[in-house]
Amino acid sequence: MFIILVIVIGLVAWSLHLMQEAVQHREFALMLAGTLVASAAAAMVAVYFLMGGYVGYVTELTQQSYLQDSAEVEYLSWVYQTDAPFFTEVPTTHP
Repeated sequence: MFIILVIVIGLVAWSLHLMQEAVQHREFALMLAGTLVASAAAAMVAVYFLMGGYVGYVTELTQQSYLQDSAEVEYLSWVYQTDAPFFTEVPTTHP
């Protein structure tokens, strides 16, 4: 996390520097570059939070499966169990 924070702060500082130079030299290209660098920093923060939430969700699922006793939990709860055989034989008549 610390490394991402340092990278984002560096990107924002670079973006502000580019925008300041754009104002001084009246260049649109530098202002556009500063905007793109700032949006890259925002995207990094967004991806960090999204992946943090996903990794937390997956980790929680993994921990739940290890903590619960396998005898008490049905892992395939969506499977319907019946007493009927899986394959039923169809009577065939040959002429």
